[in-house]
Amino acid sequence: MPNIETTEYKEFIKEIKQRIKEVQIKAFLQVNRTLLEFYWELGSKIVQKEKKAYWGSGFLKNMSRDLMLEFPDIKGLSLRNIKYIRQWYLFYSTENQKGQQVVAQLVLIPWGHNLHIVTKCKDINQALFYVKKTIENSWSRAVLKSQIENKLYERTGKALTNFLNTLPNCYVVVELKVVDFEPEFAGKLNFYISAVNGKIRGKRDNPTIGILICKSKNSTIVEYALKDINKPIGVSEYQLSNILPKEFKSSLPSIEEIENELESLDIKNN
Repeated sequence: MPNIETTEYKEFIKEIKQRIKEVQIKAFLQVNRTLLEFYWELGSKIVQKEKKAYWGSGFLKNMSRDLMLEFPDIKGLSLRNIKYIRQWYLFYSTENQKGQQVVAQLVLIPWGHNLHIVTKCKDINQALFYVKKTIENSWSRAVLKSQIENKLYERTGKALTNFLNTLPNCYVVVELKVVDFEPEFAGKLNFYISAVNGKIRGKRDNPTIGILICKSKNSTIVEYALKDINKPIGVSEYQLSNILPKEFKSSLPSIEEIENELESLDIKNN
């Protein structure tokens, strides 16, 4: 009798389980995409018929009844959901060109997420913000609901406006450390600032600013570490919600990205 408790067998089963999960996710996404593409088509047909046909105010109620009689096992054909489908379509199709462009994004999130966004957002820009964030972060409906209630869109827009209004005409090098401040951090950041000033900074740009964010700082150590550095460097404690909004983390260059940019400039110059 073969030994099925071997490491090789266990790894084989682990691989198959992972593959099954991948297939399940893929199947769900495909089903969701197909369903929402149908909902979009249905919403379009409903709106067009309302414009051209004269079937009275009971049109949607009769439609729901007839479809549910024919397809009793299919969910989503209730009068309430059909009204939501119509509302969803109208919300995004007010600008035809933009409406067609966003369908590809809308079908990537579940119908329940779509409903919550379209019933809570005031305009397409706000709605697409939450659609994009849901896709990027794989938000559950509960997380999405919390973010909308906490006005993430409004806070992000306000923070971005303030950031752009106060940002000087210069390059900003940001380094984020998840440990306490150490004196050598200032020296390394100073090196990167010098490199940006020498390789990237233009004649019309102000001197490059360095921002070092650490888990915690000791003011005395920081003072001595920066004492002989003439370049503008600021050191703050690691309080991301107050100092560096999450939305900016992906838009600000990392140290590695700056290194890559400097290397590419060296190659071009040589």
